[in-house]
Amino acid sequence: MKKTNAVRELDQHKIKYSLREYKVDENDLSAIHVALETGLELERVFKTLTLLNEKKEFLVVCIPGGDNIDLKKLAKLAGCKKVEMLPLKDLTAYTGYVRGGCSPLGIKKKHLSFIHKSALNYETIIFSGGMRGLQIEMSPKDLIDYLQMTVGDLIV
Repeated sequence: MKKTNAVRELDQHKIKYSLREYKVDENDLSAIHVALETGLELERVFKTLTLLNEKKEFLVVCIPGGDNIDLKKLAKLAGCKKVEMLPLKDLTAYTGYVRGGCSPLGIKKKHLSFIHKSALNYETIIFSGGMRGLQIEMSPKDLIDYLQMTVGDLIV
């Protein structure tokens, strides 16, 4: 197993987690595919989204895999006028990751982090481990505490 920046960061800070590998389908990078492959409920599979605010500040958001982000709710929670998705062409430059393998962990660029409040309903959630085919399973509270994430209602 290749160690990603996300996994290295957890190891370095001695944060408890487990890894879940799954079969990648290059035509289906969805959280639904991840849920089916890992056998977990879709509500526990969190996808990582990357955005910019009006000042071009970088934001990282984790929401349940079956849901869509509400940009107005995020902007309000972040204290911004507006937010927009980071263009896909800029994803690797900002995060070091590729689409379908973007983790909220291991990102070197300074950013604010957010997570949907439903994460707290579960003992563990999964999210990208920093590459396609790898998910990290861990306590949402540990993730929130470590990344100093703002918790709130972020979905439509």
